[in-house]
Amino acid sequence: MARHGERHGEGRKGSRKRALALLAGTLLTGAARPALAVELPLRLTGEAAAVLDRIRGWPLENAAYFGLFLGLVAVSTTTALLLVRERRRHARAERALRAELSALRGADDLASLFMGSERQLLVSWQGRDAEPRFEGDPSIVGDGAPAQRALAFGAWLAPADAATLDAALERLRQRGETFRLTARSLANCFVDVEGRTVGGRAILRLRDVTLDRAELLTVRADLAAAQDDLKAMSSLLDAIAHPLWIRDDGDRLIWANKAYLRAVEAADVADAAARSLDLLGQRTREESRRRRQTGAPFTARVTAVTAGQRSILDVAEHPTGSGSAGIAIDVSELESVRTDLQRQMDAHVRTLDQLPTAVAIFDASQQLIFSNAAYQQLWGLDGAFLASRPTDGEVLDRLHAARKLPEQADFRAWKNEILASYRAVDSQETWWHLPDRRTLRVVMNPNPQGGVTYLFDDVSEHIQLESQVTALTRVQSETLDTLKEGVAVFGSDGRLKLFNRAFAEMWNLPAELTADHPHVDAVIKACRQLAPQDEPWVDIRGAVAGLPDMRMGFSCRMERRDGLALDCAAQPLPDGATLVTFIDVTASVNVERALKERNEALEKASRLRDEFVHHVSYELRSPLTNVIGFAQLLGDETVGALNPRQRDYADHIMRSSAALLAILNDILDLASIDTGSLELTPELVDIRSTIEAAMRGLEDRLAEASLTVVIDAPEDIGSFVADGKRVRQILFNLLSNAVGFSAPGQSITVSARKSGGEVIFEVRDQGRGIPPEIKARVFDRFESHTLGTRHRGVGLGLSIVRSFVELHGGRIELASAPGVGTTVTCFFPNGRYESPSDGRPAPQAAAPMAAE
Repeated sequence: MARHGERHGEGRKGSRKRALALLAGTLLTGAARPALAVELPLRLTGEAAAVLDRIRGWPLENAAYFGLFLGLVAVSTTTALLLVRERRRHARAERALRAELSALRGADDLASLFMGSERQLLVSWQGRDAEPRFEGDPSIVGDGAPAQRALAFGAWLAPADAATLDAALERLRQRGETFRLTARSLANCFVDVEGRTVGGRAILRLRDVTLDRAELLTVRADLAAAQDDLKAMSSLLDAIAHPLWIRDDGDRLIWANKAYLRAVEAADVADAAARSLDLLGQRTREESRRRRQTGAPFTARVTAVTAGQRSILDVAEHPTGSGSAGIAIDVSELESVRTDLQRQMDAHVRTLDQLPTAVAIFDASQQLIFSNAAYQQLWGLDGAFLASRPTDGEVLDRLHAARKLPEQADFRAWKNEILASYRAVDSQETWWHLPDRRTLRVVMNPNPQGGVTYLFDDVSEHIQLESQVTALTRVQSETLDTLKEGVAVFGSDGRLKLFNRAFAEMWNLPAELTADHPHVDAVIKACRQLAPQDEPWVDIRGAVAGLPDMRMGFSCRMERRDGLALDCAAQPLPDGATLVTFIDVTASVNVERALKERNEALEKASRLRDEFVHHVSYELRSPLTNVIGFAQLLGDETVGALNPRQRDYADHIMRSSAALLAILNDILDLASIDTGSLELTPELVDIRSTIEAAMRGLEDRLAEASLTVVIDAPEDIGSFVADGKRVRQILFNLLSNAVGFSAPGQSITVSARKSGGEVIFEVRDQGRGIPPEIKARVFDRFESHTLGTRHRGVGLGLSIVRSFVELHGGRIELASAPGVGTTVTCFFPNGRYESPSDGRPAPQAAAPMAAE
């Protein structure tokens, strides 16, 4: 404090010196400007005024020194006053600071006390990018660990908690979002983590709550697990299709599953309680309450209305510590099944009554529980006796007394043998020959629940029929022996079962061979001596001894060494056997050979005719060409002018010559097709230009007949590979045929399209149409039908069309009916073409062929 006073005194001396220097400067300035110095208002004491009065008489230099002195006094006085006031202010501030320091020390002690009262650690940040400040006990993150390890959450917290805490701390520092959570450390301790902002600081508080909150957290975990189990159980109970419910001790509904709510048509339990909706009726609830009050469960089958429908329910309600729990199972379907079962049993009884087989059912005590009408009729028993449920032994005794059972030397032993079937496991079958010459097939079938079911079949008629079948078989054998065809029947094992005399004689089979039912291999070996061919016998063996699902009927012809021709046929029979027949067709074969020779002669004559037609056609074509040439010269009047009649005659000559030339060309084409010498010239054919080129050849006829032709083809339909000349000839013939059968003013439609790898041409007219009886022959040669029109022809146009289309590998279709016109459709393959004449692939042209 002494040093502090000395420093304070030195400071005051310095202040005085500075004040004196300031006053001196002021006085010096006043001496330079005395007028201004006189005018300064000065407050002086009485002694100062006296001093001034004495100074006024001093010389100027003394006055200056004196002014300096007064200035120094004024500055010193002012400085002293300021210093006193400043000291008072500093004293007050010092007292306030000392009081604040004392309060802060108390607060620090209190904070230290609070911090030390719990095991906790505080981490604070002054700003977003500031370094963290740690206060408290760092052992919370590990014994001997530094406080900085607290922010490495992954090093001391469980991974899931560490990730959650990292994200929460990031949100706290970036956006100021507070949080609080409880984390588990790797040492299995619980840490309460709280983050918040205080005065612009982000504070993270870590507090060890292992001792005081471990039990609470454990209880919470157990509660959450119990809630999850309860939720799972509730979900499971809601999934059950049977109504379930729980009531309190006041018999009020406190819980029900969805099936119960659906049954009473309620939205929830509160809705069911508010509207007093209950699954059970009033009487049923009262009975259940009465039974449960005694501690006994209530079970009953009741009728209730569920979801608007009447149902039969099996109800079970058990008392609990605080009420009761119940379940209702819908057994309506079960009751319906029982009813149906009873109905079916009644139907079975009625069915068994209609059966001709006598049926009797005895239970485990050997009493009759069922018998049909056939049983009563078979034995002639009284209905009252059967209704009294007699035992099996009593029935046998009564039948034995009436002499309706087979005669036995020891009836008692035979009866005991029959009754032994009650102890048998498998069913037993026996035959009873009754005294009235009837034969019964008796089946004794043990029942799984005990007892025996008897089936009595009267097979007397069956035995009689069997004898008749045997007689009929003998007749059939005699009939087969009279046939001239050889017949043999081989069984499914491949052995000879049946044959006639003609078969044995036809193949010279010895009697010792056929008597032993030989295998088909032995029969074939004996037959090959007369017919050594392998192929027919292989087929016969396959038909007889092949696999059952591979056996198929077949027929063949074989020639024997002795010149006989036989037609062999094998046919599988329904019982697995195979019927093989041999028919002598030698005479038919001889006739067939004669017919073949005659057919060959006719074919040769046809070839000669074709050659003649071909030769004559070529011979006629040359002079006809000359006639056409000279007629054109006459028509063009190059050799002189013609009068109208001559010009008309020249036109007739031209048309007739052209028609004759077309006929000759058609005949040549047909002859070439028949001989296989016609070859196509494949090229790229432009579809639309080909149609237009075919139409140009008919322009005169179209104009003369007042017909219009409509082309229905896409502009970009393109081209395809074919013989362009033959395609135009096809279209020309189809259009010519359509023009000939169309009436004036009608239209003809030519369409073309590509579809599914094919090019399709279609010519459709609106003419008379073709009757069905003529439609089947329009593609035949020399078939010409005018159908009342002026169209004339030799009947080769459509025949040539079909031949050309088929040469291209296509097909042609015709659709027509009287009065609706005719449509001819030609299908051409759209691809590379191979000539059918020699099989060599045809070349493809680089550009479409020009129209003729």
